[in-house]
Amino acid sequence: MLKCCFRLFSISFLGSCFLRNLVLKMISLSLSLFLLCVSQLFLFSMSFVGFAKAFQGSYMKSSITQIERRFDIPSSFIGVIDGSFEIGNLLVIAFVSYFGAKMHRPRLIGAGCLIMALGSFLTALPHFFQGLYKYETTISHSSEANGTETILPCLNNESRPQGDDLPSAETQTECEKVAGSSLWVYVFLGNMLRGFGETPVMPLGLSYLDDFAKKENTAFYLVTILGPMFGFMLGSFCAKLYVDIGAVDLDTITINHKDSRWVGAWWLGFLLTGAVMLLAGIPFWFLPRSLPKQEKNTSCTTVLLMLSIDHIFWFSADFLPSLRRLFSNTIYLLIILTNLVQVNGFIGLITFKPKFIEQTYGQSQSKAIFMIGILNLPAVALGIITGGFVMKRFKLNVLGAAKICIAASFFSFCLLLSQYFVHCGNIHVAGLTVSYQGEPEVSYQEQSLLSQCNSGCSCSLKHWDPVCSNNGLTYASPCLAGCQSSTGVGKELVYQNCTCVGDAHLPAANRSAVLGQCPHQDSCDHMFKIYMGLSVLGAFISACGATPGYVILLRSIQPDLKSLSLGMQTLIARTLGGIPPPIYFGALIDGTCLKWGVKRCGGRGAYGTVYLFLLLLFKIIHCDHWFSIIWFSQ
Repeated sequence: MLKCCFRLFSISFLGSCFLRNLVLKMISLSLSLFLLCVSQLFLFSMSFVGFAKAFQGSYMKSSITQIERRFDIPSSFIGVIDGSFEIGNLLVIAFVSYFGAKMHRPRLIGAGCLIMALGSFLTALPHFFQGLYKYETTISHSSEANGTETILPCLNNESRPQGDDLPSAETQTECEKVAGSSLWVYVFLGNMLRGFGETPVMPLGLSYLDDFAKKENTAFYLVTILGPMFGFMLGSFCAKLYVDIGAVDLDTITINHKDSRWVGAWWLGFLLTGAVMLLAGIPFWFLPRSLPKQEKNTSCTTVLLMLSIDHIFWFSADFLPSLRRLFSNTIYLLIILTNLVQVNGFIGLITFKPKFIEQTYGQSQSKAIFMIGILNLPAVALGIITGGFVMKRFKLNVLGAAKICIAASFFSFCLLLSQYFVHCGNIHVAGLTVSYQGEPEVSYQEQSLLSQCNSGCSCSLKHWDPVCSNNGLTYASPCLAGCQSSTGVGKELVYQNCTCVGDAHLPAANRSAVLGQCPHQDSCDHMFKIYMGLSVLGAFISACGATPGYVILLRSIQPDLKSLSLGMQTLIARTLGGIPPPIYFGALIDGTCLKWGVKRCGGRGAYGTVYLFLLLLFKIIHCDHWFSIIWFSQ
């Protein structure tokens, strides 16, 4: 009996142990699966946020020209608006760097996404307050008995209203109210708000990945690379849509997306990018504050140091001695200056390149933005990857990395220099770039727009309302072309009996002009293709030096100063490389304009773009600095 009881007890005990172990294993397996799912969810969410952030930022870059025209502000001022993102970022980065790691990081990232989404919505808000866009035009309308309209371009002194060039003091206030000229403040604040929200996303997100995720984080970087491409593609699409789409009859609009007065639906893209960012931030509100650590990811730590100033010098007792040691390193100082020059050139180039392509090669804003998105940006990403592959494949030291950098800088300089010889020249504008007889004669004087052929008209000399005549000349307005009548409506409008077009003895039908400026010569499209080829190749070669440059920085600094060195580099690049370039590049564009238009309220609008010289100057300084780095590295 006792033996039987003992056997039953043993069986029951062993069974309970087995069940307990089984339950523990199931719990352990479930916990592991849960942690894996959370880790993968966080990785997916960070990838989506990285994409959304790049998508949002690149769309802002692609919309600069549209915003400039819509709010009637010069290029130098649009640079201030563009730099407000960095201003907002720098205002709160110290706070986030110090307190972020002590708080619920996923929820802080979610809050940052929400703020960035609100920033995008705030940027688009002025569109709904401004009213309809009124582009610059000089034509007058005369209603006929049958309800049709006849355009009267050339009016004599008696029939033209006085004060046509500048609005009177009494109407100035009302004009500014209609134009909504001060509503650019919403764009400025919206972009700054995006800078606030972006601050915790990358540092805290990458540190969370570094703490809890495994090595398969490649997807994060690959998805992030796609963001700028999609941002510029969206910018291209919105630039083709009229700004007041859905609110006006597009058949009555007399300009198209190739016209310099055209404003695309810039606001639409901000609504879309804001919605994407809002969606990207939702998962972070449901993630745990922390997870048990898994395998360490060194590469993520390196990237974190490059993107954040976390754990650098705030509240650090040995900050000043460390800073003194850091800036006594000659190679580090040269790398900082070199990086600063490179960032200045890149920011200035990417901000105003669509405008440069539009003015130099006669391409539409939509096409210019699209070409940058699908060609230049992928070339930059491929160049960065190629530079890293070469460094790893040949196991290059600091001197070898410096040689790659100087070679990349020199060859990209040569390709940029060659772009000076690939241009189309100015379009033939009567009284501006050629005489009324078609002879080359560049003039900056408004009076040169007048001629004997249009002396019978009382024409405004300040407006830009170009027409293209059948003799291949562009006239600043139909009035200055001496056009007496017109047929058709909207984009089909044709001006007839233009006294400045051709011989006065020709029939009126042979002295006509159509809306818009004349296209560039036939070879311009070919020149544009060559330019884009040189530009893409130059972007790839220049980007090949990015990874070797970071390697030089990391290997030239004492191990205990690496975090400080990378943080200071990021801080200096964002402060002096992210804010000033759009401003002084824009001032250069304004200063080299050949013909200024007139705003609705009597101000000036910008139409000129020449900035290759400044880019070449940056490249020369960049090459010189790398020569100095090689000298001190030997």
